[in-house]
Amino acid sequence: MRVAVLAAEAVPYSKTGGLADVAGALPKALRQVGVDSLLITPLYRQTKENLIEHLAIDDLWVVWRGQNYKTQVYYSEANGSPTFLIHAPEMFFRDSIYGYREDYERFAFFNHAAIVLLRRIGNAPDIVQLNDWHCGFAAIEIAKLRRWDSYWHNTRTVFSIHNMAYQGAFGTEELWKLGFGDDFSRNAFSTGGAASALKAGLADSDMLSTVSRRYSYEIQMAENGYGLDWLLRQRSDRLIGITNGVDYDVWNPETDSDLPAHFNAQDLSGKRMCKRSLLQKFFLPENLDKPIFASITRLTSQKGFELIRQTVGEILATGAYFIALGSGERESEDFLQKLKNYAPQQVGIYIGYNETLAHQIEAGADVFLMPSRFEPCGLNQMYSLRYGTVPIVRAVGGLDDTVENFDRVSSTGNGFKFREFSADKFLEKIYEALFTYYEPETWRKIQWNGMMTDNSWENAARKYVQLYNMTRS
Repeated sequence: MRVAVLAAEAVPYSKTGGLADVAGALPKALRQVGVDSLLITPLYRQTKENLIEHLAIDDLWVVWRGQNYKTQVYYSEANGSPTFLIHAPEMFFRDSIYGYREDYERFAFFNHAAIVLLRRIGNAPDIVQLNDWHCGFAAIEIAKLRRWDSYWHNTRTVFSIHNMAYQGAFGTEELWKLGFGDDFSRNAFSTGGAASALKAGLADSDMLSTVSRRYSYEIQMAENGYGLDWLLRQRSDRLIGITNGVDYDVWNPETDSDLPAHFNAQDLSGKRMCKRSLLQKFFLPENLDKPIFASITRLTSQKGFELIRQTVGEILATGAYFIALGSGERESEDFLQKLKNYAPQQVGIYIGYNETLAHQIEAGADVFLMPSRFEPCGLNQMYSLRYGTVPIVRAVGGLDDTVENFDRVSSTGNGFKFREFSADKFLEKIYEALFTYYEPETWRKIQWNGMMTDNSWENAARKYVQLYNMTRS
């Protein structure tokens, strides 16, 4: 089976969120289970030069808006699989990856260039895996090509939804300029008086997937469907939830090069050293008997940071530490700074994102807070499990699928989970975790359960193979 994965961002070449982690890891995981997979992604100004191995194609001509557009294609295997990076500076050399009025045009171009590239480099793929709204354009283009171009006749598309909240909307008058002015395309894109690249991908891909089983049900309801729940209910027989995996080559406390000490489920002594180092990094008193509560998140409404704001005072009142890494809404950033000023001996903050520090926080913290309003999959709760850091999560999306509430009677479960979006319910689980933390044997059991949970990409990749086989049948 030959699979081409298209994504707007992919680790290690580019990243703004979890999509990049998934897109970077999936092709590698597919190869490990015997699939001939490759990745196609844009080459951004932010892509580090040392990740690029060589120029693969110097003259990829793309017909775009009536003109011939010359692009180059670079090659890399820095993510463990063949990767083709489309070099079109006018489109992709910007100060940031997203955030421009013409984003829809930039990624429509990327989709078209990727389709031209696939034909240039060999036989047609059996599956083209499309990720989020940025790749909705390719779903329509391939659906049309299959009608008359024998090269694409047996190719099928799988469209993966990472977050329904982002839909790639633009004016319907732009469809003609992008090459989607025919009735078939207009029907696919049109929704509520606008055009939506997400809607196009949902409407005309052969199969749909999303990043957790629970989220696949949630997005069929109005609250999480963002106006497209009707379409997902209509195509529910083509929709499957597959929980993302964790790349244990990157997120593994036994080998993580970002950590001052290593550890595993059998020997947690290195975790204590990581805790000491984390306290030192934030200039906090080195009281290793007090728990560290941690948050690594975008400071947005989706992530439920308001619940942390409402409960962190109670956490500090117990004498515990609180360490946060994140950026986003100005009000929340200001709150963190004020909290640090209020309790400088208990609070550590880093406004922004730092990959190395994220690893160090996961390793050094005791409890990880993730009270999301909605969470398609989530990765940090799975990183936390692997690093012996006990997660407290709201039971939504992938958080519900991957965290099992601890049961004292059976000693099963790997974290703490609440359902109602309220500070009171969240605080109940915080107090339960604090109480359990001071029972070393019980706490050790929760850590063990979490560290032995298999969230590997190999498991996820095998489920994708099953999905691909269904798509081709």
